[in-house]
Amino acid sequence: MWPMRSLLFVPGHRADWVDKAVRSGVDGIILDLEDAVPAHLKDQARQEVARSITRLRETDAGIGVYVRLNPLDTGLSGDDIEAVAVPGLDGFALPKLLGPGDVIRYDALVTHYEARNGVPAGTIEFILNLETAQAYATCEQLVTASPRVATLFAGTARDADVSRSIGFTFTPGGLETLYLRSRAVLACRANGLDFPLSGIWQDLGDPDGARRFAEQNRELGFRGQVLIHPSHVAMANEVFQPSAAEIAFYRGMVEAFEKAEASGAAAVRYEDMHIDYAHVKTAREVLASMHTRD
Repeated sequence: MWPMRSLLFVPGHRADWVDKAVRSGVDGIILDLEDAVPAHLKDQARQEVARSITRLRETDAGIGVYVRLNPLDTGLSGDDIEAVAVPGLDGFALPKLLGPGDVIRYDALVTHYEARNGVPAGTIEFILNLETAQAYATCEQLVTASPRVATLFAGTARDADVSRSIGFTFTPGGLETLYLRSRAVLACRANGLDFPLSGIWQDLGDPDGARRFAEQNRELGFRGQVLIHPSHVAMANEVFQPSAAEIAFYRGMVEAFEKAEASGAAAVRYEDMHIDYAHVKTAREVLASMHTRD
């Protein structure tokens, strides 16, 4: 997975909303076949999503394109994958997982339909949505259940599946989900997945709260956020991108260290701080996170 600061949900049957999402400046979109689509419009949504994927790849190769499937227990997942596992798709967001066995079952379906639909084998990756108590309890096993797993999305939305499953009461400060979110970050980073995702902020009338939530998640180690409204895109892109001050600080750190290293030292005083190889590795990682998809 390439670094995405923002991923925006778009209802799969609302093809006209896709262009609005792209214009918002979002790094990636998740075309939704699940909760945002009325039951009687599922088949229409699949057709619209397949067309949207093809059109996006023809007009905007730089945006990440994902599809949220219907859960396995609905009996709709196979039809979803058959219809939208098409060339140009980056991956699937897998909902309401109950354990690593679900990931394995999705993998088998995707492998079958990649071959049938002319998609190069293994190119469709997975974003695993942590929306149940079982998913959070097994997140360390989920990330290793398939080589397709690209990241975890730590869902902590108010009054949604995860709060109902676990039983917490949502607060804007997020203390009740701090453990859950921290565990998701650790599971990702311990297994080489560098871009854990957070979300969702639902109160569209509280932009300050949305920013505080995003900033807290970045401090925890998240590298991007899943969004439900275009008004949050610019904020998420700003929060999850190194600031001008951070870039200047870390560039200066690298330059100071490299100068000291050239003179035979492996440590230097920079901005009144002791700097050695460990700190410079962090600086280079931050600077590398500025890069976007080619």
